[in-house]
Amino acid sequence: MLAFILRRLAQAVIVMLTVAFISFMLFQYVGDPVTNLLGQDATPQQRAQLRSDLGLDQPFPVQFARFVGNAVQGDFGLSLRQGRKVSSLIVERFPATLELSMIAALIALGLGIPMGVYAALKRGTFSSQALMTLSLLGVSLPTFLIGILLILLFAVILKWLPSFGRGDVVAIGSWTTGLLTLDGWKHLILPSITLALFQLALIMRLVRSEMLEVLRSDYIKFARARGLPDRIVYFGHALKNTLVPVMTITGLQLGSLIAFAIITEQVFQWPGMGLLFIQAVTFADIPVMAAYLCLISLIFVVINLIVDLLYFAVDPRLRIERAGAAH
Repeated sequence: MLAFILRRLAQAVIVMLTVAFISFMLFQYVGDPVTNLLGQDATPQQRAQLRSDLGLDQPFPVQFARFVGNAVQGDFGLSLRQGRKVSSLIVERFPATLELSMIAALIALGLGIPMGVYAALKRGTFSSQALMTLSLLGVSLPTFLIGILLILLFAVILKWLPSFGRGDVVAIGSWTTGLLTLDGWKHLILPSITLALFQLALIMRLVRSEMLEVLRSDYIKFARARGLPDRIVYFGHALKNTLVPVMTITGLQLGSLIAFAIITEQVFQWPGMGLLFIQAVTFADIPVMAAYLCLISLIFVVINLIVDLLYFAVDPRLRIERAGAAH
């Protein structure tokens, strides 16, 4: 187990360095931040002085090495747009994105798995077909359209929920949360549902497919032949084995919720990292863009490692295979 973890950590370091290199290299061609900061009327001397102050006159390897060295220490440099430390901007915005993503993940898992099981056990019924039709819509409709439709219905027509912003938040040290205020919950409902719908539909369809396959397996037939109740067969045997492949997709989708919350945050003007990234792209704020992609890559790497470790807890076959390989 220790060798496996060390090997995965080494792979994670390689992945992070590769992502950092590619993102930092590509962002050199996004635009000229000096022009954005000084405008078109700046003199060549002013441009050269600012470029020197920002370290942009250094060769690419020097800039990249400085970026990696600072990033390891949690320092991603200064934002070219706001003139503040990128790390402080991420600390401010990350709680909003994490809060939105976690609630969306709970909605997707809390509804997707039971609905998938129900659709598999009630296969062929009207309710099952209705769920599959709705899941197809959830997979097909783009996120921004879902968000706009929800805003139109619940914010404009019914006037039940706010259409933008995060609402009232409570500061706990450097961490801010809207989960402790009623206004924060009201602002969270629409964007979290918007972000969760695609993942919910995907998880439901995956659970249904895996559940139907498991129910056709020999050990389920043997369990039925032993006279076990349907509840034991469905939830004690079938569902447990169904969740093994679902864990991979669920883990990756959790990372996707954080990474691809950009559209949802843009539609609802949610003050998270996605909105910060969009603003950074518009302004060619290279340190912010590079830091964002590195942070998202780190989240994916950590989630993948956790999923791999959970396999050992859920699937005994992996433990047996690894024990056999060790001997």
